Amino acid sequence: MIDGLLKMFEIGRSVSIKGCRYDNAVAEATYKIMKTEFVNQMSFQSLRHWELELYDYVNWFNQHRIHGTLGYMTPIQYRHVALKKVV
Repeated sequence: MIDGLLKMFEIGRSVSIKGCRYDNAVAEATYKIMKTEFVNQMSFQSLRHWELELYDYVNWFNQHRIHGTLGYMTPIQYRHVALKKVV
């Protein structure tokens, strides 16, 4: 099914080169931030509690937390600025 959707939208799969240490760098950095700022700072009483807290954290991360690599803007602000440049 996935292959059919990729073909339909003319999207090529991203295939990493074996041993390339930069392939997952962004994802791993994001996971590290989440573990440091979110997971290690809380204790969860249930899966539902974890889901609610994760939703709040992701909202805060995207809407309120400034990122140095994005020019000290939130991801949402950065996206709006980038879209204005394109249009």
